[in-house]
Amino acid sequence: QVQLVESGGGLVQAGGSLRLSCAASGNILSINDMGWYRQAPGKRRELVASITSGGSTNYGDSAKGRFTISRDSAEKTMYLQMNGLSPEDTAVYYCNAQIRTPWGVAHLNYWGQGTQVTVSS
Repeated sequence: QVQLVESGGGLVQAGGSLRLSCAASGNILSINDMGWYRQAPGKRRELVASITSGGSTNYGDSAKGRFTISRDSAEKTMYLQMNGLSPEDTAVYYCNAQIRTPWGVAHLNYWGQGTQVTVSS
């Protein structure tokens, strides 16, 4: 059983910072790309940032210049440092990872349960 567990969300004032973590656990052979997505009420889920197993990063337009994604492959953990938060960043943030288990040859897509980030003005 593979699990992705996010933590670090909460309530912060505009201009503040938060650091989200995503820990993968279970019978994992390897992890390819990992990413953070977010979904605000009434909106579609959107990419915040992604990172490959080699450390290459990609950011959504809303995250560029303010957020930094990183990962610790040995610990199977991914992070999102969010600075300069604004009320528009309020959303549920989801962790995503492409994971291979001992029972398959392909990397499958897994999602965490989400963590709420609320930014007050």
